Amino acid sequence: MGMSASRLAAQTVRALPRKRLSRALGRLAASAAPQSWVDAAISAFVKAYDVDLSEVDMPPDGFRTFDDFFTRKLITGARLVDGNPRALVSPADGRIEDLGRLTAGAELLVKGQTYSAADLIGDPDAAALYEGGHYFIVYLSPRDYHRVHAPTSGAVQYVRYVPGTLFPVNRIGTDHIPQLFARNERLAIVQESVVHGVVTTIMVGAIGVGRIGLSFDDLQTNRGDAPGVRSYADSPIALDRGEELGVFHMGSTAIVMTPPACELEVASEAGASVRMGEAMAIGGLDER
Repeated sequence: MGMSASRLAAQTVRALPRKRLSRALGRLAASAAPQSWVDAAISAFVKAYDVDLSEVDMPPDGFRTFDDFFTRKLITGARLVDGNPRALVSPADGRIEDLGRLTAGAELLVKGQTYSAADLIGDPDAAALYEGGHYFIVYLSPRDYHRVHAPTSGAVQYVRYVPGTLFPVNRIGTDHIPQLFARNERLAIVQESVVHGVVTTIMVGAIGVGRIGLSFDDLQTNRGDAPGVRSYADSPIALDRGEELGVFHMGSTAIVMTPPACELEVASEAGASVRMGEAMAIGGLDER
């Protein structure tokens, strides 16, 4: 039997200089091309992926670059954050790729593959906090709004930039690239919440432009910034649920982890579509 198209595509991607290619595509997407070219590229993308422009905060003169369009903001009121303060909300628009409890060894199952939280977060000690806790994985398709928001209210204590490569995070990647999410570069953003405890949101990069930016810091991936930890312990970044954490410049996936002391009643299911601000689960730390 011949090789499947998706497997062949995965093998082709393996042979590419993925990070250099992504940086080149990023420069192209951010370039100030003639407005007619930018408008044509955006129009083709909107048609191909059925993007809903009615909720987009459109600049008066249109988007100056394709990257400006892809990282678009929404009009006020386009997304509502669940009113229950004990709701752990989706950080992004997309699809719940998987969810569940981490094992006693801080492992989680994604599309049939077992991942280590230590590998995803980039620190075994930090990952140990989530043994027996919950995880939620949200996949953002090309048509989705690509800004990522806080799933809980709490101050950002630190961000860890975990270096890696850039594979696609669509079916080509999830079906044929082992340990995909632990191989792509990513940002692990750690909030300390009175309601939900220490919550980590991991923004996973993907091939394409392949860049992730923070909304409260100038750190960006895949442009030469140094990997490692940025601490905000001296001046934590206070964020409410639904406030912006960062933005994907093309592609990707957000992973949310909560500690075991945060007892949650899951309000979603794998495969379900979700919008930023909708409750993924209800609950929190034991108040006794």
